[in-house]
Amino acid sequence: MKRILWLLFVGSCAFGGGLLSVAIAPKLVSMVAAQTGSSAVLRGGDALPIADRFEAVARRVSPAVVSVEASKPAGQTNGANKGRAVEESGSGVVIRAANRPGYFVLTNNHVIAQARAEQISIGLADGRVLRPAQIWADPESDIAVLRLDGVDDLPVAALGNSDQMRVGQWVLAIGSPFGLNQTVTHGIISARERGQVSLGSTIRIKDFLQTDAAINPGSSGGPLVNLDGEVIGLNTAIASQNGGSSGVAFSIPINLVKRVMQQLLEKGSVSRGYLGVQLAGSFEPADALRLGLQKAQGARVEAIYPDTPAAVAGLRANDVLLQVDGQAIRNENQLINYISDLSPGQKVRLQVWRERKMVAVDATVGDWSQAQSRFRAGR
Repeated sequence: MKRILWLLFVGSCAFGGGLLSVAIAPKLVSMVAAQTGSSAVLRGGDALPIADRFEAVARRVSPAVVSVEASKPAGQTNGANKGRAVEESGSGVVIRAANRPGYFVLTNNHVIAQARAEQISIGLADGRVLRPAQIWADPESDIAVLRLDGVDDLPVAALGNSDQMRVGQWVLAIGSPFGLNQTVTHGIISARERGQVSLGSTIRIKDFLQTDAAINPGSSGGPLVNLDGEVIGLNTAIASQNGGSSGVAFSIPINLVKRVMQQLLEKGSVSRGYLGVQLAGSFEPADALRLGLQKAQGARVEAIYPDTPAAVAGLRANDVLLQVDGQAIRNENQLINYISDLSPGQKVRLQVWRERKMVAVDATVGDWSQAQSRFRAGR
């Protein structure tokens, strides 16, 4: 059965005096308006019955979750909605940023993409509505940061450590599925490091936490929370045949969010490395056996782009990249994420399976932003 991934925001097109609910296949735009509380976290409460623990976390976190609505005029959308005014709704969570005054809202880029600050409204848990003073966005990781000015004493959520989350641990998802504010659902971490999912051409950095907490359209940008009351992910997408919850949902790990946010706030954009290879979308056991490998692990190269670090290093089609500086590579998505995190100009040693033997290849990581400019210019 074909798996369909839906981005979680609620979209509507205004035309003819009415509202038409829009599902953008294979994406559905969603709104997560959860309400989160104080930045304090819950410690030492493991002796609480689980139901009381859930209640304490929900009460703590909910006041800091906000609704985010973006109104995009005609001409700023594509496809079936082109020429029609579109309103998209999602959620966010209010936080403090280290060494920076004021308040910030974390959300998904796909909720506010293409909208200007004056076209975005942020609904606080106490009923107030604000405009963001400034917007930073990273389409490749689907993360956006909004700055709030002119407000004091807002409840904020604490950010946890997603690297410490283990499969089987309880989590809560807080949001506004189908516009039903203050909705809290529960589940567990079903898997980690999910990346081989398709979410459109702009989202390139994928390293999701998978959860079975019920998440539906209306949940994008809302927090996934551990039982200490810490945000450990931003809810982003679901696997579904019809756009409804099927118990397979994906959240951006908060450690990735923190790294992206830091660069956005410091530099206005995210610096990423690249090699310049086209990787196979899948590496099946039959492919591994044909190439002389005993298991399907690594990233198989389909093609090398000219005048790129990969071309200079001498990488070839059908090479299988197994390690980068001693770090084992599981699949193509992990390789993309690993290289993207490296600084342009950094030298790396690649362990490559080529013609049924292992070879070492030295490469210098390139600057992805410069490469994109060159590719767009056709050079």
